[in-house]
Amino acid sequence: MLKRFNLSWDSALCVVLVLSLLTAKQISSDFWGTDNLSNLLASVVEIALMGLGLALLVVAAEIDISIAAILGLASGLLGLLHKHGVPMPVAIGLALLAGAAAGGLNGWLVTRLKLPSLAVTIGTMALFRGITYILLGDEAVADFPDEYTAFALGNFGHTFLPLTYVWLLIPLAVVFIALLQFSGLGRLIYAIGANETAVRFSGVNVVRIKWWLFVVCGLMSALAGVVYTLRFSSARADNGMGFELNVVAAVLFGGISIFGGKGTVVGVLLSVLVIGVLNNALTLFDISNEILTIVTGLLLLSSVLVPNLLTRWRQAQLHREAVKTSALPLPPS
Repeated sequence: MLKRFNLSWDSALCVVLVLSLLTAKQISSDFWGTDNLSNLLASVVEIALMGLGLALLVVAAEIDISIAAILGLASGLLGLLHKHGVPMPVAIGLALLAGAAAGGLNGWLVTRLKLPSLAVTIGTMALFRGITYILLGDEAVADFPDEYTAFALGNFGHTFLPLTYVWLLIPLAVVFIALLQFSGLGRLIYAIGANETAVRFSGVNVVRIKWWLFVVCGLMSALAGVVYTLRFSSARADNGMGFELNVVAAVLFGGISIFGGKGTVVGVLLSVLVIGVLNNALTLFDISNEILTIVTGLLLLSSVLVPNLLTRWRQAQLHREAVKTSALPLPPS
C-alpha cells in the first residue's frame, strides 16, 4: 500500500500521529486540555533531544545505549556542583562538557580500538551510572534557582508550548535536519551507514566523523539531563533510568534503519510525538507502567519488523516481474 500511494515512512507516521490523537481523544476527554497538552510536550523533550543525537549515530550504522546513563551523569554532576555553590551557568557548562567527554570516550573505544558500539556502550552505561552513584549516592539535590526551573516548566506566552520546545528543541531540530539532510556532511553520514568501506577508500576520514557523532550524541544526552533536572527540580543518580529503550524505539520507529544509511530526523520527531501521545493517553486511562513498557517494546519490534517485511515484499515483487519478463517469447527476427 505504501508503494501504491507513494507514501514515505514520514508520511505514514503523520497518519499514525493523527490516528493516535483521535484515539487519545476517545480514551479521555481531558486529553485536549491545554494543561495536559503542555505536560505531554514537556514530557518528551528529553527523549527528543537524545533522539536527535542518536539518529545521526544510527544512520552511520552505530548505536549508543549509554545515553540515559549520560543523562543521569550530567544530572548528578549538575546537582553536586550546585550543592557546593558553583554558579548555575558554570555548573550547566561543566555538565554538558561531561556529557561530551562521555560520548568522546565511547567514540574512542569504538573508532580507535575497533570495538562494537553495542557492546561498548552497554559497558559504559554501567560505568557512567556507577560514577553518578559515587557522586550523589542516594541523595537528591533540589532547590535549584527559580529562574532556571521556570524555564524548564514554563510555557511560551499564553500557549501550551513549553519554553524548552520553543527555545531548545525546535531550533536544534532545524539544525539537525539541515545537517543530516541538506549538507555535505549529512550525505557522508548516510554514505558511511550504507557502505563504510567505500567511503573510507574514497579518502574520507571515517574515524574522525564517527568520533564526533559520538561526542554530539553525548552532548545532547547531557543537555537532556540538564532539562530533566530543572524540570523536576531534582538531581538524583537514577534520573533517566530506562530512557534508552524509549529513545531507541523512537529512533527506529521513526524510520532510521538499524543497519544504517536510511531515515530522517523528521521521522524521529514524529515518532517521539506518537509515543508521547500513546503514553499520555494510556496514563490518563489509568494504565500501569508495565503496560506502557509493553507498548514501547511492541513499537520497537514493529519498527524493525515492518520495514523488513516491506523489503521482502518488494524483493518478491521484483523477482516475479523478472520471471515474467524472462518468460516472454522473443520478438521475431
